[in-house]
Parts: sequence; structure tokens; C-alpha cells
Amino acid sequence: MKILLSLILVVFAGMVCAQGTYPSRTVTIIVPFPPGGGTDTGARIIAHKLSVKWGQQVIVENKGGAAGQIGVDIVAKAKPDGYTLLMGNIGTQAINPSLYVNLPYDPDRAFAPITMVAELPLVMMINPAVSAQTAAEFIALAKTQPGKMSYSSSGAGSAPHLAAEMFKDATGVEILHVPYRGGGPAVADLLAGHVQLSFMTVFEASGHIKAGKLRALAVTSDKRVAALPDVPTLGESVVPGFNSISWIGLLAPSGTPKDIVQQISADVRSLLNTEEVSARLIELGAIPVATTPEQFTLLINSDRKRYEQVIRERRISVN
Repeated sequence: MKILLSLILVVFAGMVCAQGTYPSRTVTIIVPFPPGGGTDTGARIIAHKLSVKWGQQVIVENKGGAAGQIGVDIVAKAKPDGYTLLMGNIGTQAINPSLYVNLPYDPDRAFAPITMVAELPLVMMINPAVSAQTAAEFIALAKTQPGKMSYSSSGAGSAPHLAAEMFKDATGVEILHVPYRGGGPAVADLLAGHVQLSFMTVFEASGHIKAGKLRALAVTSDKRVAALPDVPTLGESVVPGFNSISWIGLLAPSGTPKDIVQQISADVRSLLNTEEVSARLIELGAIPVATTPEQFTLLINSDRKRYEQVIRERRISVN
């Protein structure tokens, strides 16, 4: 009887240890956009490194649609056990709540922020068939044909959409908005010449720019970007004080155990602090930023208030 009891205790102890080890199986990171955009690229870099660090597979699933709402809703309703995560961005977490009245989830209570991953400056770029060589020349050209030129964005209410609307408001140009289901498709149609202009993250556009397939006119951050050092900021060229960037970061469903959230946050921060990951992100045009869950929560709340004001003052809508 004593031997049997001892065996039971050993098995039970093993089960407790197994349940307490995270992760013990595949982790899925949902990207609420199609492949090819900045959020997707960042997620794949982090997923690959976490797979190595954890010794468990970390996969990326793209669930695009409705300006990110479909993929975000999947995570909001997922089991809060750390095995389904969201790579959100400034659009899904800070902008959508002010643009969409009837979100299928509660943006205030649905998520447990884990860590910011990177800031993503945007670049104003055109198809090379457009004759403008600078942002000032593009403004002059657009004013000669109001309403006849168009720009693509990664979706209504996305950071690129708002940056373009802020640019239009500041310069008085009239350009039509063509929203897509993500940055990848938006860039693809700019490459094809179906639209003339796009504001997109340097992260997803730098390769096309360096290859000469697209022409960069300006970046939207307050400082020049290391990946495109010769491209001026909008602030220094045509719109003083202009500053509009995006960011990406990991979130879990609300209710995920705090120790798991803290572990994921610490592990991702350690990856972002390595030379390999940091250099790769910088090379692509991102700025690595590692935060605690508490710091990321404050950032989301701050940006929500800021963009709520921008949307209200500029009367931006998703229609």
C-alpha cells in the first residue's frame, strides 16, 4: 500500500510540474493581417527566435480582414492559457476603438498587454512612374490634378491611413484613399501602378525602395531612419513638426496567468536585446523597443487618447 501511494504521489508531482512548465506545446501568434506587412514580418522574426529559445514550435497564423478586427477577435475569445497570442499594432489596439463603434470585443478588457516589440516609422513613397522626386514636388503635382491621384493603405483606420490624412490636411492636397486588407496587398498595388502613393512602414517597404521599385520621398518620424538614411523627414522637408509612426507588440487574452505574461515578456525582451535580433529589425527599418507589460499598457492607453483626438479633430471616418 505504501509503495502504491508513493507511486501515485510521484505521478501526481510529475503532472503538476508538467502543467507548470510553459510552454509545453505549440504556441500560435495570430497576425490580424495578410502576410507581407510589417506586423507579419515582425511576428515571424520573434516567433522563430522564441521557438529556438523555448524548444517548442511557435507558429504565425494570418487572420486578416475588417481592419484587423477578425484576427483580434479570435485572440480575444481564445482560451487564456498563453498558447494563443496576438501581434497587434497601433491600428488594432489604439486606433480602431475610436473608429469602430461596434467592435466584436471589448478593447478595454479583452487583452493582457505583454510587450511592445518595435516602433515602425512610415515612409511616404510613390510608384516611379510618378514624376515627382521630392515630397514638395509631389504636393505641387497633386494640386494640378485634384482628386485624380490615389493612395493605398493597409486598411481604413490604420496608421498609414491616418498619416496620409494628416498629410492631406496639412498640405491641402486632394488624393483618393484606397484601403486594402493589409500592408502587403497595399504595396503590391503601388508596385503595379494601380495607385500612385502610399504611406507604409519602412519595415515592409525598404526592400522595394532599395531595389529601385519604389521611390521614397520622406519618412514620417521626427528623425531620419537608419534603413533609409538619405530620405528626409516630412518635418524637415514640407510639414514642420509632422510625426506619425506605427508600432507592433504582443498581447494575450485577458485572464492569462500573470506569471505566463511576465515570462513571455521577459523572454521577448531578452531576444530584442540581442545583437542579432536588434540588428535585423533595424536593418529592415524598425526600431526595437522592449517594454514591461505595465509600460506597454500605458503606451496603448496614451496612444488611444492621442488618436481619438486626431480622429475627432480631423473628422476621419472609415466610410
